Amino acid sequence: MAQPQRAAAYDQVMAEDFVEFVDFEDEADEFSEDMREDPYGADDDMESESSKGDTTAAQARRGKDIQGIYWDRLHFTREEYRVSRLQHYRNYQNLNVPHQDLEKECLQVTRDGKFYAFRQNTRAAKPSVVHFQLRNLVWATSKHDIYVMHNSSVQHWSPLRRVVTEVLNAARPLVPAPEAQGRAWALQSLGRHVQISTMCVKNNLLVAGGFQGEMVCKLLNRPGVSYCAKITYDENAITNAVEIYENISGATRLMTSNNDSFVRVFDVEKFEVLQKFNFPWPVNHTSVSPDNRFIVVVGDSAEGFVADSQSGKVFATLTGHLDFSFASAWHPNGHVFATGNQDMSCRLWDVRNLSSSMAVLKGHLGAIRSLRFTSDGRFLAMAEPADFVHIFDVYQDFKKSQEIDIFGEIAGISFSPDTEALFIGVADRTYGSLLEYNRCHVNTYRDMLL
Repeated sequence: MAQPQRAAAYDQVMAEDFVEFVDFEDEADEFSEDMREDPYGADDDMESESSKGDTTAAQARRGKDIQGIYWDRLHFTREEYRVSRLQHYRNYQNLNVPHQDLEKECLQVTRDGKFYAFRQNTRAAKPSVVHFQLRNLVWATSKHDIYVMHNSSVQHWSPLRRVVTEVLNAARPLVPAPEAQGRAWALQSLGRHVQISTMCVKNNLLVAGGFQGEMVCKLLNRPGVSYCAKITYDENAITNAVEIYENISGATRLMTSNNDSFVRVFDVEKFEVLQKFNFPWPVNHTSVSPDNRFIVVVGDSAEGFVADSQSGKVFATLTGHLDFSFASAWHPNGHVFATGNQDMSCRLWDVRNLSSSMAVLKGHLGAIRSLRFTSDGRFLAMAEPADFVHIFDVYQDFKKSQEIDIFGEIAGISFSPDTEALFIGVADRTYGSLLEYNRCHVNTYRDMLL
């Protein structure tokens, strides 16, 4: 995680309260600036403001840009602008290490896969990005229930009803849920709004992490907030990531990754810290293996760790990445996991042999900020900080992929639990939106009969 004294971009982010999009000094671009000349066109009076720029699959088949960009009214084509973006986008790096040998390790991947097809784009759900290195701000609990962070407000989007509903507003004083009243959880001690740096939604629970080390927990089916407090008072105490999971006995647990170099495990019933593991560097992301035996820990180091989930003891060091890591994910089989790095690569590992990574996948534009496996283990989605989401076919040894090519900073990605939908949050002043893709089935008619 970039420290204030090390990254001018970080200072710029912290100076901006509740922004939809920040032109991060080292990592972002002038996409909105380039598109300011008549982005929608003068003859769009027939469209309402709320739906302006929305695109359906039918409209896309007729030639409309899926993001609602009117390329024919700009001074450059989409192809010309793509070339320019690839040339001028500046990927943020913490370590100045030569990358020329990395290309030799990367898999040769075909990009003509068609695994998920565009369904719709909506500007009603408009995610925000507050910290340029943290992009876990989109979560789907079903293909009809998607949660995004917008200006420190967590919102629920229903594609069926096409309605946005506010679930949590961390910019206002938080109201405790009835069961939380009287509990010593110190809502009043926060003293200000919570800038949401990361979030996770699962098992009827919404957890948001904050810039000052806060953690806010809310049960989706109850009013009010069940827990809110600073979980660390370290000077640079950002909550970088949250993981919601079930332990072996079926109890729901929370795991937080913080810049104070600690990983904490919370019991959800009483929101007490059950375990606390200390590591030698700020922790940016952790993932728990499906069998609850291991955790992958990545952070402000070119190395990562695989540790015992009960004791926190490190039993393997992951070497190969060239910069800091901000993403990790386990395959449902419990053997394979992935790590994403600012060296623009994702490494795949097998926990049964951690002497080296089993494969390396490469991005186009920048750091790998988010990784997600489908629940059936068939696909891996890999998101860059902007413009590109790659979907790899696990069954073809990651050598076949689908490349989703868009424009704008990516706030997060999420598969629906049934694997039937993929959601991509785009954070941008003008073109911020939520993109939905549906899984392609070869034998659709036959599937309907079964």
